[in-house]
Amino acid sequence: MTLLPISDAPRTVTARSDCPRPSIRPSPGHADHDGGRADQRVTQPNPRPPRPDRPVLDLVVPVYNEERDLAPSVRRLHAYLLGRFPYPFRITIADNASTDGTLALARSLAAELPGVAVTHLDLKGRGRALHAVWSASDADILAYTDVDLSTDLGALLPLVAPLISGHSDIAVGSRLSRGARVVRGPKREIISRCYNLLLRRTLRVRFRDAQCGFKALRSDVAAHLLPHVADTGWFFDTELLVLAERCGLRVHEVPVDWVDDPDSRVDIVATALADLRGIVRVRRAIASGAVPVAHLRAWVGRRPLTPGSALPAHLPPYPDTPSRPARPDADRQPATAGAGAPR
Repeated sequence: MTLLPISDAPRTVTARSDCPRPSIRPSPGHADHDGGRADQRVTQPNPRPPRPDRPVLDLVVPVYNEERDLAPSVRRLHAYLLGRFPYPFRITIADNASTDGTLALARSLAAELPGVAVTHLDLKGRGRALHAVWSASDADILAYTDVDLSTDLGALLPLVAPLISGHSDIAVGSRLSRGARVVRGPKREIISRCYNLLLRRTLRVRFRDAQCGFKALRSDVAAHLLPHVADTGWFFDTELLVLAERCGLRVHEVPVDWVDDPDSRVDIVATALADLRGIVRVRRAIASGAVPVAHLRAWVGRRPLTPGSALPAHLPPYPDTPSRPARPDADRQPATAGAGAPR
């Protein structure tokens, strides 16, 4: 992996002055087998000293021979984040061994737009690109979106907010959740639904949409899971989500508005066959213990709930509410909805 310079432009766009940098809260309820705090333990493999220029969000755009769509998509994404996203961000264009002018164009965009960086990889594979960028990133929240921006960007804040608050560990855009609005052909719709049904039957997953190109996760979670995700292609998403669920992490699904790109370069048949092979491999790896699910669950998983455990221990008990004195005429005036309101 080669990290390319971006001229004199800063690699991070800072938040607006009226929006302070958030304190990324640790996910509550993580297992605490060693008596230490969950936030201290989870971040051990990926320590980051606080820096004012460190981004909250690193949004990766994986590309392969996207010379035509890259510039308008990155400009649109940059303008949206600059105007709507209240925290420091970085856009990382991850070039997957493009053979056209994509890399040169990415360098030009990085030199022009503050907060845009470029990573070049010598091999293809969306999973390979995400693994490389996320493993090296210093951001708190790691995300990606497809270059065609099929997912409406209005879902970005709902995607990352549960991760910033500590409520969830991974967030995914879902085209199959209630409330999602999707425009695509019947062939892709049928294949998508059949694939996700197959995942539920074979791997017993609970998430609805594994392959929507719009996902985010916390960097502390990524530090633990990424070393155990083997796929470098399109199955990377599914493998990551399956591992997260098996480890007891919370996956948050966001219904999205999604319009299919009719010029997508994804080979549906080849991708489907690779996904089937991936399902078989992951199922065998989990069954054989090749993936240390029990160890990861003990390290980063959330505790099972017990009575009273949903409330943090440091919260004081709710004070008793003093009884309100009865009105003198209470025995003569029955309570009715809206009683006492002006007529």
